[in-house]
Amino acid sequence: MTAELDTRVDESAPDPIRWPDLVTTRPAAARAGVARAIVSRAVRQLPIQVTFPSGKRWGRGGADAPEMKVIRPDEVFTRIGNDVKIGVGEAYMAGDWTTGDDTDLADLLEPFAARMAHLVPKPLQVLRAAVEERLPAHEENTRNGALRNISRHYDLSNDLFAQFLDHSMTYSAAWFPDHVIDLDTLDLQAAQERKMDGMLDYAGVGEGTTMLEIGTGWGALAIRAAQRGARVTSITISREQSAFAIDRVAAAGVEDLVDVRLCDYRDVEGTFDAIVSVEMIEAVGEKFWPMYFATLDRLLAPGGKVAIQAITMQHDRMRATRRSYGWIHKYIFPGGLIPSLQAIDEALVGHTRLRVVERRDLGWHYGQTLRLWRQRFVAAWPEIEKRGFDATFRRMWEFYLAYCEAGFRTNYLGVSQLQIARLPA
Repeated sequence: MTAELDTRVDESAPDPIRWPDLVTTRPAAARAGVARAIVSRAVRQLPIQVTFPSGKRWGRGGADAPEMKVIRPDEVFTRIGNDVKIGVGEAYMAGDWTTGDDTDLADLLEPFAARMAHLVPKPLQVLRAAVEERLPAHEENTRNGALRNISRHYDLSNDLFAQFLDHSMTYSAAWFPDHVIDLDTLDLQAAQERKMDGMLDYAGVGEGTTMLEIGTGWGALAIRAAQRGARVTSITISREQSAFAIDRVAAAGVEDLVDVRLCDYRDVEGTFDAIVSVEMIEAVGEKFWPMYFATLDRLLAPGGKVAIQAITMQHDRMRATRRSYGWIHKYIFPGGLIPSLQAIDEALVGHTRLRVVERRDLGWHYGQTLRLWRQRFVAAWPEIEKRGFDATFRRMWEFYLAYCEAGFRTNYLGVSQLQIARLPA
């Protein structure tokens, strides 16, 4: 393997104390060589260009195609050789590769997402079980495990999230107008309010409704339900979000209608006319899906409705990746697993008398939501940096948002609002 010339001096290298896994330990040259060969083969199919310090170019994209600018080739292929599902993201975090001057990161990642199932040759795919790292046992979503997992992401800093979310502090897919001509005119807050109203309508929330919200977030949905006259019990296991939401509920003047509790969904008692949960099922874990849905069935009053907003993926992809440990688990959502619509249906049929009766697809809308979040994050970076977040965190967060945006833009990921009701006796 011929080493490429590294011509860049990086003044923002990862802090080895804060980011110890980004300090590369080199494996056998053969493993990095295999990674180089796989990447070279994969990008031949893609309408992108991969450029190297030596002047070499890979990919079938022309001069105007999205550019992946490899700065330290040996480091890139070493990281990918260590773990293909983690190494690409870690290499971006470490500054080993970046985008060309005129390339948007999501535009570059989109062709990869569109061909995700076919990038690695089939003979090598059968070795997945032998080479992929498995989900760590300590990230299983037991009560204690779920507390740790949620805290690692949602307790980072309320101020951080406030910098890039809309004023409602809603951290889930928005629902934009159905016919958009100019993407630059999208109103994120109005779209988040439309999304919340769609969920509350699905659950039949109105004057006098008793409603359970599983996953408080920063309180916007609970407040909006209370403004309809509902009595809301909202549960979360994030201490940061709980404290923030309690203050917001009081500021909105609905503290007599909203009870925010630090509570695991498994420990809720009582019955409710409506249950609403927005993008929380992804943090439940496959092992606990039966318990989650059985809990909804137990807590739903006769004649009541459930509304769930869930990120989803195709069933075959979910089954192929459900036990593997990737970059998104390691750095963003520990313990997370995105279900398929089929898996949700199977869990409902197998463990409850609940069934999906209506579905609304918001996949395109999530791509736009993530695009706006990333724009706002980048614009707010000077303020975020003042709060102690470093350049490596910035690259990590940009990669996370762009990676997810590319997934929704290509339909590798989806998101649906589901209306769920109990079968008649």
